[in-house]
Amino acid sequence: MVASSTLTNILSKAAQLGASDVHIHAGAKLRIRVNGELLEKGDKPIPAQATTALIHSILNAEQMARLEQCGQVDLSLSVEGVGRCRCNAYRQQRGLDAVFRLISETPPSLSDLNLPAHLESLTEYRNGLVLVTGPAGSGKTSTIAALLSIINEKRRDHIITIEDPIEYLHPSKGCLVNQRQVGLHTGGFAPALRAALREDPDVMMIGELRDLDSISLAVTAAETGHLVFATLHTRSSIESINRLINVFPIEDQPQVRSQLSGTLRAVITQRLLMTTDRSQRIPALEILMVNPAVRGLILDNKTHLIISTQQLKRDGMCTLDQSLAELVRTRRVTSEEAARFVTEPQALMR
Repeated sequence: MVASSTLTNILSKAAQLGASDVHIHAGAKLRIRVNGELLEKGDKPIPAQATTALIHSILNAEQMARLEQCGQVDLSLSVEGVGRCRCNAYRQQRGLDAVFRLISETPPSLSDLNLPAHLESLTEYRNGLVLVTGPAGSGKTSTIAALLSIINEKRRDHIITIEDPIEYLHPSKGCLVNQRQVGLHTGGFAPALRAALREDPDVMMIGELRDLDSISLAVTAAETGHLVFATLHTRSSIESINRLINVFPIEDQPQVRSQLSGTLRAVITQRLLMTTDRSQRIPALEILMVNPAVRGLILDNKTHLIISTQQLKRDGMCTLDQSLAELVRTRRVTSEEAARFVTEPQALMR
């Protein structure tokens, strides 16, 4: 879908101001999110009738029907001079609203995202499961896009992505890339995953592991020789591993622990922090690389001890607190900003 001229003008101006998100709210002024802060823009409120017309202009018949039936709809659209946008339109008390997430036309690099170069090693695996986790808006999709871009440049493989909706576009380069959008190209993550296993994939990207079916299929795909990247809305590597295991019935969990201990390659957990000069947000990372010690802890149901292995900083690992402390030490973020995310406040004083 292509944006109308009015919407293009709004989103273009927002992009020039460095916005990540644009909120169009019935009967209220335009708001944009810049470096995590929601700012009011515009001289006067946008009438409810105008927001409705604007949103209707970007919906096709199927999306309009879904909005009428469900009260909300997700979609992607192209904006000339801006790139792509992820949009969620929804009904609320005053009328019809929409939120637009602005996305670059080209996938970012690891350096663009201020991510450590050693994460490129994750693209060298030929099989297994790599999780990128964190709260909404922490940059999970961008991190995976950067990793897929490296694979697309360097390898000669078949990449299949299953997303809701598609965000970054990956044109086929060294790899053949097929991107599928839930609700547009497939009915759901689990059906698309089942189909993907019959489509000769080498690398798979799953936009979100939402339920038992998608988690089970992702683990199976990793176990049967595919490299799988996926996101979870979890706040630590330990929570992520436990989430994957605990979604299964208790009687199945020993088998799942065995599967995960053999297939999980890494868990990257992210937070975004405002820099000291307030010019941008940069990531603090918890990095878990699954080495023999970690595999043993997963298998023995001792995931609570994983943090002790991370604290040793071997194999590129670190805890979130260690990452935050380093950002404070190098004065990239203030101690006050880091304190919002730290689990043990004394860690910032070491």
